[in-house]
Amino acid sequence: MIRRVHTENGWVEGLPAADPRITSYKGIPYAAPPVGENRWRAPQPCPDWEGDLQAFRFSPIPMQAPISADPKNLYDREWHVDREIPMGEDCLTLNIWAPADGRKDMPVFVWYFGGGLQVGYSAEMEFDGERIARRGIVVVTVNYRVNVFGFLCHPEITREAPDAPANFGFLDQQAATRWVKRNIAAFGGNPERITIGGQSAGGMSVSAQLTCPANAGLFQGAIIQSGAFAPPYPFNFGLCNTLERAEEAGRAFFDFLGVKSLAEARAVDAVTLRNKALEWDGKYGWGRTFGEAVDGKFSLRPSQQWFRDEHRLPVPVLLGHTSSEFIHAPQAKDEEELQRFARESFGEHSEAFLNFFSHPATEESIRREGSVNSIDFAVRAAAESQRRRGVELPLYCYRFDAEIPGWDHPGTFHSVDLWFFFETLAKCWRPFRGKHYDLARQMCDYWCNFISAGDPNGAGSDGEELPCWPAFDPDAPVRMNFGETAAPLRCPADGLTRFLLARYEERMEAEA
Repeated sequence: MIRRVHTENGWVEGLPAADPRITSYKGIPYAAPPVGENRWRAPQPCPDWEGDLQAFRFSPIPMQAPISADPKNLYDREWHVDREIPMGEDCLTLNIWAPADGRKDMPVFVWYFGGGLQVGYSAEMEFDGERIARRGIVVVTVNYRVNVFGFLCHPEITREAPDAPANFGFLDQQAATRWVKRNIAAFGGNPERITIGGQSAGGMSVSAQLTCPANAGLFQGAIIQSGAFAPPYPFNFGLCNTLERAEEAGRAFFDFLGVKSLAEARAVDAVTLRNKALEWDGKYGWGRTFGEAVDGKFSLRPSQQWFRDEHRLPVPVLLGHTSSEFIHAPQAKDEEELQRFARESFGEHSEAFLNFFSHPATEESIRREGSVNSIDFAVRAAAESQRRRGVELPLYCYRFDAEIPGWDHPGTFHSVDLWFFFETLAKCWRPFRGKHYDLARQMCDYWCNFISAGDPNGAGSDGEELPCWPAFDPDAPVRMNFGETAAPLRCPADGLTRFLLARYEERMEAEA
């Protein structure tokens, strides 16, 4: 069994996973520590090490808000159970799960965690790559910088490094994926068969990587889970800044921090910097200031417009959402507010919009008749955009709609599908039953087929052919529905959605 491999930086020693046919390698550095002069700088080359790197445990997680591990909080209860988990600024590492039998040229899956670009880490228990690796795939999970450490902008940073002034967390992901391309053959992976994937902000990160011209040839497929958004109603998601606005916020933060220069800011210890950033955000309500910025270098347009980018990487995409997340309705509570919303949002089309609602409208009727899932909306917008531009790249769309057990009756909350496609239900406290394990096996099979061939269709791990999952066609749309079992489901757009798609396209064209 292979437990020791040689990388460009030195020898790495791994351990048997729970299944000894798989070897896990944890905490492998892919870049120099982003500390001191490397804070707020593009990731620098990883220094070589002497002897064997014992990759037996996860590295410290990226600096972020302290883990509360509060059992009353859904996400703490679900995943963030260890408030003592080590945390540090020196976090640019990755983890690998690979079959240990010596086979070569296996497909590779590189995973970016979610968390709003503010929190998250690759050591979360649902991200165990063993079950995917059992299917003959090399799995890599990546740590990257988040919040103020990964996404602060400032004029002095831009002057110092005009070719890499922002988006350090995205650059970390890119550097890790490049490290994988150079080194993964040593672990049995095929560097020409890499698929990147992520969920929530990790999915948004995949969108960002899709639009970066420097990534040409870096990967051959993309998975965006609960991370592709398009606003069905005219409001700003607040997910992206211009570089100038981000620099302005960075200048204000330096004032709040009490420093007068980049050198002084780099000298502030990591915990103090983290705490001051949390305090500043809470006091001034800047929200997602520490996030994506269109810097003209890595990011040429907001990542959420990836499907409108004629230069986006030409790879197949698998994307979707859970059934109860990111539901949006008009910002109105009664007939008067709905009328005003219609006039302000749709102008000459306001009467056509109002025809979709009962009158006089109430808060309940507006929510019931006007609710739209922003990810489903983005999928339809992407398919329409690709068709208009003659782009023949498949989009495979899904909706996760399984019954989720537990005393809290949570529904299909944001992120719950992670347990399923990683097939890690046994790590969860929830009383999952046989049907859940069957569904997880199917989801994992589909994902692995896509990672292997750019198409989710084919045989499952039981040798039986999976139900056909057609590419999304805007004229006859079908998505894979993961409910009691996996089943393709026709999903024609209703009248309101068609109206909103037309207005969205008009708005995008006007801003182009």
